[in-house]
Amino acid sequence: MASEGGLLLPSSLFIFLCMLSSLCDSHPHSAWSLSSRVVAKDASNNTAKKASDIAVEVAGYADVAKQIIDLAVFGVAQNRSYRRLADFTDTIGNRVSGSHNLEMAIKYMYNAMTQDGLDVHLVCCPCIPLCVFFTPEPVKIPHWVRGKESAEMLVPRVKSLAILGLGSSVGTSPEGIKAEVLVVRSFEELKQRSSEAVGKIVVFNQPFVSYGETVAYRAFGASVAAKVGAVATLIRSITPFSINSPHTGWQDYEEGVKRIPTACITVEDAELMWRMAQRGQKIVVRLTMEAKTLPDADSFNTVAEIRGWQHPEQVVLLSGHLDSWDVGQGAMDDGGGAMISWEALSLIKDLGLRPRRTMRTVLWTAEEQGGVGAQQYYNLHKVNLSNFDLVMESDLGTFTPMALQFTGSDAARQVMEEVVKLLAPINTTKLETHGEGTDISPWMQAGVPGASLHVADSRYFWFHHSEGDTMTVQDPQDMNLCSALWAVVAYVVADLQDMLPR
Repeated sequence: MASEGGLLLPSSLFIFLCMLSSLCDSHPHSAWSLSSRVVAKDASNNTAKKASDIAVEVAGYADVAKQIIDLAVFGVAQNRSYRRLADFTDTIGNRVSGSHNLEMAIKYMYNAMTQDGLDVHLVCCPCIPLCVFFTPEPVKIPHWVRGKESAEMLVPRVKSLAILGLGSSVGTSPEGIKAEVLVVRSFEELKQRSSEAVGKIVVFNQPFVSYGETVAYRAFGASVAAKVGAVATLIRSITPFSINSPHTGWQDYEEGVKRIPTACITVEDAELMWRMAQRGQKIVVRLTMEAKTLPDADSFNTVAEIRGWQHPEQVVLLSGHLDSWDVGQGAMDDGGGAMISWEALSLIKDLGLRPRRTMRTVLWTAEEQGGVGAQQYYNLHKVNLSNFDLVMESDLGTFTPMALQFTGSDAARQVMEEVVKLLAPINTTKLETHGEGTDISPWMQAGVPGASLHVADSRYFWFHHSEGDTMTVQDPQDMNLCSALWAVVAYVVADLQDMLPR
């Protein structure tokens, strides 16, 4: 938080620093941006600008943008975000909500940001080149534990089934559930065959259409099946591609409906049982799950910021989530997003830049459980809604960046169209509609402009929520480009004369 983490200075030192502030009008871009000297506007002028004025002001940042890009892509910071991610995920591993690993991840990031020079607790004065604060914010988060789990097809032949229980699922009894299987391809088919589902394990073999559409089977399949008397559900993993790898994720029980165990199986096993069922073969499966939900755990949103020299109360927020699922390394989802959001601050710090407004990086906790940490952060800070200039989230991978996605007013879009032109050196000058992200959605719904990365994500759901989400998925050059884009956009918006129009 902008107001936390500062050390009180002795009064004589405070007076001395404030006297120095009279010299700040002539200090370099670390306090007064290059474009601010090119575009000599009264900072208190909040009237709407003409398109030509906006274009001129933003164009004044071309040199600064190139410095950021050169440092991230070709300079000493080249591959740094990748190395940081590798060290983080190799050291900590996966980080599911409520786990010891997530707690260790937060401590790790605290220490790493401190070593990076971001934990500088100073009273912010206009002439101090950098004021960077690091603050953990307490959050209560869900604590679901997978435990041991297994599934085995017993009839028409014996075969082990690879499964991953779904978040919030209940477990089975110690002896498990042994039942005949009903295989369906849609909710509608289950409705039509509801009389056949009583006492059976329902297998959903739904085709993958898109994540947004198909994920409904993972999220709601258990309760839909329970309503027609099923004793458990096995759901085809939500992925367009599989090498016999199950994918996990959160699921939601409907209030007032019996809670039955639920897990994802592989695409291959779902299709196998579908073919068997089409032949009229009886299928019997034994499912055993130790899953349980423990009391909510204490956790933190991890916050670091470079405070603005002129309007420290106004914020451009960058973010990714620190938690992951309990499989793989969580490198892609969302270690990469977290690291480029840290890297953006590092790049600005390394260049000695300091924007008018605060650049704040938030590494969310418990995103995978429905954006729990982000919602609590929003609830805490929404009283200052008007001070949030732009909220940014990276949570669809850090592959090759293609465009910036943006949600905001037409006037704000006009500004952002100019900002992305500064990304010409890395060929990402396209501004698309609809900024997205679980963690920033409350802000955008309240009218705050929002932005997200559009990357070449065709492979994202191959690895999503699976053992395949490891550092092997990541590419250092892609992360360099994402870091450069993230830093340029955040810095320029934070340093413009006016906030983005609502």
